Amino acid sequence: MNKKILKKIFLGIVYFFAVIGFVLTSGYFAVRFHLTNSAGIIDQQSASFLSESASTSTRPSVDMAWSKGDEWVPLSQAMTKDAGIVEHVSAITGVDGRLITAQLVAEQLRLFTDEREVFKQVFAPLKILGSQSQFSWGIMGIKEDTAIAIENNLKDTSSPYYLGPQYEHLLDFQTNDIQTERFNRIVDEHNHYYDYLYTALYLKEIMTQWKKAGFDISKKPEILSTLYNIGFAHSKPNASPEVGGAPITVNGVVYSFGGLAYNYYYSTVLENVFPPKN
Repeated sequence: MNKKILKKIFLGIVYFFAVIGFVLTSGYFAVRFHLTNSAGIIDQQSASFLSESASTSTRPSVDMAWSKGDEWVPLSQAMTKDAGIVEHVSAITGVDGRLITAQLVAEQLRLFTDEREVFKQVFAPLKILGSQSQFSWGIMGIKEDTAIAIENNLKDTSSPYYLGPQYEHLLDFQTNDIQTERFNRIVDEHNHYYDYLYTALYLKEIMTQWKKAGFDISKKPEILSTLYNIGFAHSKPNASPEVGGAPITVNGVVYSFGGLAYNYYYSTVLENVFPPKN
């Protein structure tokens, strides 16, 4: 093999790794500066969501199109496998297990529709939840900066999100390599405990922030789900919160993240497995 061929092979290898490095670096800064956040929508049904969910006497009417596609059966089966973990997380955090799984439903249906081929080849046949490991992590699509904020809020007694001393050590790390440990426990495909725990604590921290500001949204799954999707930075307590978030198209219907979570929460599907908290 002559020197020219060797040189071409060497340059090809160099360029290959340069491209990989560029992609990974770009991804890192995209996440850091929130460039991966998709444009959200304000749900046009916001007013009806808020008025109907405020009623305690009747169950609100919901759109069920999201449960009629081929995504729902494998998703519901995969969710049922985690019922014990969700119940445990609900018990230690006080957060409604159905509210926790409302975030899961919206996130998984978004993933299943966005990654259609992976859904057909992997998630559907194996009846498993889709776990992410790049810009967002785990089955709940948690971003690294969100996870860090959740952890910090547990310790910061001056934070409007602070829950109290009984919650301070729920996310303590066991090693000095916190970054790696955080990643590994959220993307663990065999045990989703931390996915649900981070989610429950996020929801509880948001509820606490709003309650301290004089607004109780603990009975508004559509608002909590919207805030789960758009992040801490957009959680600004007010008297007229709007339902919205990332647009998700399921079975031909476009939902907002918060709207889709609302429709699941107030439906009867899996109610025997994840009953709403009274």
